[in-house]
Amino acid sequence: MLALVTFVNRAGSMVIPFLSLYLTADMGLSLPQVGWVMSCFGAGSVLGSWLGGRLTDRIGFYDVLIGSLFATGLGFILLQFVVGFLPFCVAVFLLTVLMDSFRPAVFVALRAYAKPENRTRAVTLVRLAINLGFSFGPAIGGSIIATSGYSGLFWVDGLTCFVAVGIMWYGLPRTQARMDHDAARSVATRSPYRDGPFLVFLLAMVLISIPFLQYFSTMPLFYREVHGLSEFGIGVLLSLNGSLIFLLEMPLIKFCEDRKFGLYRILVFSVVLFALSFLVLNFFPVIAFLWVGMVLMTVGEMLNFPFMNRFAYDRSDRGQPGAYMALFTISWSVAHIIGHTLGLNLVAWFGFEVTWYVFATVMVLAMGALLLVQRMMAREASALK
Repeated sequence: MLALVTFVNRAGSMVIPFLSLYLTADMGLSLPQVGWVMSCFGAGSVLGSWLGGRLTDRIGFYDVLIGSLFATGLGFILLQFVVGFLPFCVAVFLLTVLMDSFRPAVFVALRAYAKPENRTRAVTLVRLAINLGFSFGPAIGGSIIATSGYSGLFWVDGLTCFVAVGIMWYGLPRTQARMDHDAARSVATRSPYRDGPFLVFLLAMVLISIPFLQYFSTMPLFYREVHGLSEFGIGVLLSLNGSLIFLLEMPLIKFCEDRKFGLYRILVFSVVLFALSFLVLNFFPVIAFLWVGMVLMTVGEMLNFPFMNRFAYDRSDRGQPGAYMALFTISWSVAHIIGHTLGLNLVAWFGFEVTWYVFATVMVLAMGALLLVQRMMAREASALK
């Protein structure tokens, strides 16, 4: 049921992939201004993730999920009526606070429902729902823009949040959620802020996420301005990401688990694929390699995020799960704050080619952080023997 709720919610999430295009084409903002709007998106995500984690530990994931979905639906509908750079920044910040309080609550809900040995596949199932929805969303969104303009996206986003509330309300009874939440409470008390390996892991997460986010802010501009793709063509290209994940991620995760590949080996290889997804855009500047870059990024994503989530879940057994998973989602939010502004300003100052080289270099730094986590975990394991 969580996967179904997530699918419906994500299938309607059409505004975010087209936000940079909406702000430049419809509102007439400059690239640096768009970068600041996206940074407000990230700042709201930080506060929303922290608030969602606090509320989840206090009142349980069920009420947080319901409240977040309903408020987000209203927020998306109202966002289309906001005009002006500063008002839009404020509105995006408030909307993202509401929207991203959902994220730690979902992680804790999964932690409650899934057995420890099934956590990676449970995350993968929900990611499959997210990406199946995302495979529909951008393609449909491109069609909506072509026929009725950008305002239709805001209405669809809002209404699908309400549909997700209805599915959760009837499909996941509150009494069962209360029992699952109580069962998921950890007796460990260690703070994630004092967990050294976890903090370095979060640094790696930020370094990976900053380039990854370019595929949903800077990259659509690259597709349009350098290669001349229409909004519909951009939507179809972005939907390839969700379609491949829907078809391949579950079998790929099972393959890796059955072969017992090492966690850090998988993560480092995924980061190499991320870096290559940017480099091929410079080495082969033709439209065909836009698809190659998307495939490389998608395979890297399939290998990276489920196992990054698994690491975070395992470390959350050391303390309150809401606090751990809130900090985990905050790292993603920090990447939003830095990534969009950094990418758009790099493009404005130096162009797309230099920007892709910079983000490939950031991925090399991420590999170093992951290897440091591996060494810290090995020392921790030795100390416990």
